[in-house]
Amino acid sequence: MHKFRQRIVVKLLIVALLIAASFPAQLSGVARAQNGALNSEQQQLREIFQELIEINTVDPNGDVTRAAEAMRARLLAAGFAAEDVRVVVPAGNAKKGNLVARFRSPQPAAGQKPLLLLAHIDVVEARKEDWSDNLDPFKFTERDGYYYGRGTMDDKAMAAIFVANLIRFKRENFQPTRDIIVALTTDEETGDFNGVEFLLKEHRALVDAGFGINEGGRGYLKAGKPLLNAVQASEKVYQSFRLEVRNKGGHSSLPTKDNAIFRLSAGLARLSQFDFPVNFNEVTRSYFERMSKIESGQLADDMKLVTKESGTGSQRKRHDEAAAKRLSESPYYNALMRTTCVATRLEGGHADNALPQMARATVNCRIIPQETAADVERTLKRVLADEQISVTPVAVSKPSPPSPLRPEIMEPIERLTREMWPGVPVVPIMGTGATDSLFFRQVGIPVYGVSGIFDDINDNRTHGRDERIAARSLYDGQEFLYRLTKAFATAK
Repeated sequence: MHKFRQRIVVKLLIVALLIAASFPAQLSGVARAQNGALNSEQQQLREIFQELIEINTVDPNGDVTRAAEAMRARLLAAGFAAEDVRVVVPAGNAKKGNLVARFRSPQPAAGQKPLLLLAHIDVVEARKEDWSDNLDPFKFTERDGYYYGRGTMDDKAMAAIFVANLIRFKRENFQPTRDIIVALTTDEETGDFNGVEFLLKEHRALVDAGFGINEGGRGYLKAGKPLLNAVQASEKVYQSFRLEVRNKGGHSSLPTKDNAIFRLSAGLARLSQFDFPVNFNEVTRSYFERMSKIESGQLADDMKLVTKESGTGSQRKRHDEAAAKRLSESPYYNALMRTTCVATRLEGGHADNALPQMARATVNCRIIPQETAADVERTLKRVLADEQISVTPVAVSKPSPPSPLRPEIMEPIERLTREMWPGVPVVPIMGTGATDSLFFRQVGIPVYGVSGIFDDINDNRTHGRDERIAARSLYDGQEFLYRLTKAFATAK
């Protein structure tokens, strides 16, 4: 009887091992992470991630150079040559260092330019008093399956993953057919000339690449289940305009119809009722086409209709107007379909008892990449319909072309997504905000925002209170980016 029980136990163990072996590697890794027992790769990532989170890199008092040096020390300890791991600091900005590390191919294939892995390690301000009790934005905290801290989602998770995976490649003696460059940069959140712009202008050779991976795309969870894996291949162009009216003013007891505040207000009222025309590009058209297969009901129908052309000649329509109108009720879908301009600041007058001599507003526009700031300026003047309202660009816009959705880029992303999250579609997106990808796109280096890091579509805490990342999402992202980097680095 005892031997019989032993045989049964052995058989059960064999069955259990076979079942465990049948699960994808990344899922078994996640299970260990949820149980608190990380494998060696996950544990190393956790340590790197914690170190980055606990270094304050907020502008202006944080120290990005310290974070860059910490990552350099880890790479040197892993066996990287000192000449391949550099911290590049702009003159006069000692706390604005950028890490650039290179994993060299033993025999680069002909015509194979390096693969760039880009992440910024500066973060937006966070005050402890604004966060929940027992959470410090610059203290790495694990709670209920989440890691809390400023930068956990934006963008220190990707930075930590890139460093951890580079060390793993070194340990495994990976033999890529192209060099791999990791660039951890500063000033993405402030737009100052110390990060990517500085590197491209002053140290182009260090970051010159064939294409790259950056933030901007992520996975979306809905009701706890993976909904889609987004690839950011384009982003809108940021451009603000100053609207201003000036006149001679006078005493408020003798008002005139020519009032600077009234004139500006009337122009802004006309602008508030105006919509720029719907204008799709390759990325946004693909987004609505693929999302129509995920959504259901009227929303899915509208997504199909809005990208469908009809008619011929002068009667040709590039989109269904009724569908576009319904989709425009969503601020996000509206922003994907057209350029948007919105008043964000207002000032005027100089005394309570004086007619205003000046009224001024700031209008912030997010421009579809295939349109120009000059086109938008002309449209604003036409819509304001008042020659006394001057329209002046606040700064020079920074347009960038969309990164092409080439098969050699999209197919590995789609294949790995199927392997790790069966049935989850890959959807190209256009960022409504801006990332450092734009600077590389400007100089002809296509960059794609993709991470394999999933978070709740209805609970985005980036830049906000109690920023966090699910432990499971972090380690899934680690595995996804490990596989994707290897695929890109050995592609012919």
